[in-house]
Amino acid sequence: MKFAVLDFETTGSQPGDEIIQVGLVIIDQFEITDRYTSLVNPGISIPSSITTLTGITNEMVADAPSLDQVMSDMFPLLFDCVLVAHQAAFDLSFLQRGLTRTGYPPFSGRVLDTMDMLRILFPSISSLQLSMVAALFGIDHERPHQADSDAEVTALIWIHCLDRLLGLPLLTVQRLNQIFENGNTDLGWFLDEICLYKESVTSVDMDTNRYFRQFTLNVTDWGEEEEPRSEYEVTAALGTSFTAFQQGLKSALQQRFEVYEDRESQDQMILEVEKSLEADQHLMIEAGTGTGKSLGYLIPSIYYGLKYEKKVVVSTHTINLQEQLRERDIPLLKEIFPVPFKAAVLKGRSHYLCLRKFETKLTTRDYENGREDPITAAQMVVWLSETEHGDEEELHFGNKGAQFWYSVASDTDSCLNRMCPWYKKCFYHRARNDANTADVIITNHSLLFTDMKAENRLLPSYKHLVIDEAHHFEEVASKHLGIELHASAFYHSLLWLYKDNRSGQLPMLRFRLQKSDEAGERAAAWSQTIDGLFPKIISIKEDWERLSEALYELVSSKSDPSQSETSQYVLRLKPETLPANWRELLIMEDNIYLNANELLRTLDKLLSELKEQQDGLGVQGLVTDLNGTVKELYAHRDALHFFMKMADEGYVYWIEAGTYAKAKSVQLNSVPTDVSGLLQQHFFETKDSIILTSATLSVNKSFQYSAEQLGLAIPEDEESGKLKTVQLPSPFNYREQALVVIPRNFPTIKGAGDPVFIEALINSLSDVAQVTKGRMLVLCTSNRMLKLVHAGMKEKLSPHGITVLGQGVDSGNRSKLTRMFQDNKMCVLLGTSSFWEGVDIPGDALSCLAIIRLPFQPPNHPLVEAKCENIKKRNENPFMKFSVPQAVIRFKQGFGRLVRRASDKGIVIIYDTRVIETYYGKHFLYSLPGPKIEHMTCEQMLPRIEQWMGGA
Repeated sequence: MKFAVLDFETTGSQPGDEIIQVGLVIIDQFEITDRYTSLVNPGISIPSSITTLTGITNEMVADAPSLDQVMSDMFPLLFDCVLVAHQAAFDLSFLQRGLTRTGYPPFSGRVLDTMDMLRILFPSISSLQLSMVAALFGIDHERPHQADSDAEVTALIWIHCLDRLLGLPLLTVQRLNQIFENGNTDLGWFLDEICLYKESVTSVDMDTNRYFRQFTLNVTDWGEEEEPRSEYEVTAALGTSFTAFQQGLKSALQQRFEVYEDRESQDQMILEVEKSLEADQHLMIEAGTGTGKSLGYLIPSIYYGLKYEKKVVVSTHTINLQEQLRERDIPLLKEIFPVPFKAAVLKGRSHYLCLRKFETKLTTRDYENGREDPITAAQMVVWLSETEHGDEEELHFGNKGAQFWYSVASDTDSCLNRMCPWYKKCFYHRARNDANTADVIITNHSLLFTDMKAENRLLPSYKHLVIDEAHHFEEVASKHLGIELHASAFYHSLLWLYKDNRSGQLPMLRFRLQKSDEAGERAAAWSQTIDGLFPKIISIKEDWERLSEALYELVSSKSDPSQSETSQYVLRLKPETLPANWRELLIMEDNIYLNANELLRTLDKLLSELKEQQDGLGVQGLVTDLNGTVKELYAHRDALHFFMKMADEGYVYWIEAGTYAKAKSVQLNSVPTDVSGLLQQHFFETKDSIILTSATLSVNKSFQYSAEQLGLAIPEDEESGKLKTVQLPSPFNYREQALVVIPRNFPTIKGAGDPVFIEALINSLSDVAQVTKGRMLVLCTSNRMLKLVHAGMKEKLSPHGITVLGQGVDSGNRSKLTRMFQDNKMCVLLGTSSFWEGVDIPGDALSCLAIIRLPFQPPNHPLVEAKCENIKKRNENPFMKFSVPQAVIRFKQGFGRLVRRASDKGIVIIYDTRVIETYYGKHFLYSLPGPKIEHMTCEQMLPRIEQWMGGA
């Protein structure tokens, strides 16, 4: 098979744009056999943005051949080839236009896209950008965005794809072929050809791979791999004292790393955590960036767990940190610990693939989203031959992939447990089994609260808990102990039941029953019951559509999305001041409630009858899935009822909606205003020792605010009390490494889009960016301001070769933006909420951090408003008691982005003059870890920054 790998550079992507360069590489028998490249005279001027991107100027193409000449050179090379391109639709459209304009017939051969093949064959690749893929495969990409270089790289990537495809087990290739058969696509044809070739040269080798039910897997049955550990071995290895044990580990670390930094604050943390575990004491410990927090709590936790044969649970806020512990810290500790230990990662159930559902999906070819679903299914078939965990974090989906995953994710209500043919291969049960046999279990805050609501049936019994990223613990508790209803979730559950006469769980059940010889005359009665449910489902669906539309009208008419950080519509509802039409909405909800009751009662009765006969009828899987949908509908019905009635005064109620998906985006929230009592009852009173750690727990060097949020009281004698607080010294020399600059005569902002403030900000940031040569992260508190500043800075900085990236403008994906920022030597990155923490950009990529406004939460956010009302009722000042401390913690998180290593040096500019002009401003500056702080006029700022950077 011959391939022609094509790439064009053009003056733009519209039909009126012209080709300015072509690159063509011919591959035959896995080898590059021919190349063709040429600049093209487009006959029009090249836009400056295209010149910046490609480096191709008007002068370079002035004497280049015409399109006519280039097409006559290319056309014979394409004959008898399969066309391959990266994002093929773009290149194909320009090729067809170029050929027809110059009198040639359009290309009529097969067309394949490297993007599709990369997604299928390398399911864990996080970016499909050509340069990123090239770097991953170790291919030099010398001149990105020049057609000859791009075509060459694409050809080498295609050869990688062919190698990978032919190296897959035959069974996997057959599965891929099955997914695309009957689709009449070029990709389907190609996989069919590869499959025929593989079948002619391969036999299934039962020893090379693991196979089960026509899938290639990378796992054996769970529970098989456990080896007992002798108690004597553990006691001998742990030694007589923790201090001696810790010294031994230090020596092992020194041997393991050529450059080993002795960190005093980490040593102190290890000892404090060990002391708290031994003394059955709770500990709040603040450890700044560079402390090595993870090892600071993992070492004493694993030691304690091994010594006393007790489980220690470690909980993180983000899945990212959970993965970091699994991939980096635990393997390191396994290398240096003198005794083997077992660590398990347990996530929420929906993170794991349900193999039974996935098999059914492929068997029934239940693909909703055109070409997207088969590609996602193919991606997952390849992934199954590699994965040990079956965890969605390992996959990087296309735009509809998340929807596909939702339909095949593991969940309690549709689980057959031991009755499932996949039970001993099941990823979720494997993770549960691993957790049951582990010394330390790594989970996340969300699952802790899910476990609490499930009466502790998910996690193994434990009395010792480490909470990392603890400044989020109360906020996650509020979210998880509240009740949310998404309009689309309710709608989708109804669609699962009945989409139309052919699809949906009920029509499928009806079809199976009528086909079953076992059902006999009962099939008619059951089918009649099912038929009677369809009008009821349609009625509920229509009522829900009407109600969600009315709720959308309400929230969009009374809310301004530009005022919220997420650009969402947000409206709080209070029982005493309900909108005029609320009675009408209650009547709609009553109808839904009554109809749902009837529907669910009938379904319960039907399911209980079918359960007794399900094995004989062959509908076991369908009955289980249907049971899951019924439970979901009960939850949706109750959540809607609770929200509409607003009977519990301890809750705050609000509606959220997006500005695009309208009624489908409506979300109803009912959240407890104060969760401290529940945290006390379920955690701090029942666990022997809880370690809370974060880089930001203190405000003004005090833990009072964080303790109160969690319902904890700091005792006078902390050494002997139940709670101890420790603030560790920073391992960095902030006075030498960080300069905080406050331009004291900078204009004060008057409203979110204040033109005077925005103009001054664009000018100042652009001037600073030229001095720092980009390398700047700008933290904003609103999307609206980010977009205004982004546009202004882009215009000012593009002549200087400085790229400006904006969250939500260039991409919504945080890791992708961070990577683009690090890869681009001269770049400014503007980010909102998610960039204030958890972003790690060490080294030279980041030298300047600009904080535009102090990160106060919008005072009109329903939960903030309700918490402030509660504080007022206690005759306290909500601004000082709640708003300021919360903003200080976020401010400290933002500040922490600058210095990530002992060698980092840079500047923080605070454009919000409230830090020096208000009585509360000092709380922000006093909470920082001792950088050099200077305020000066705007005119003095640039020379001072140049001077500081010059000393870097």
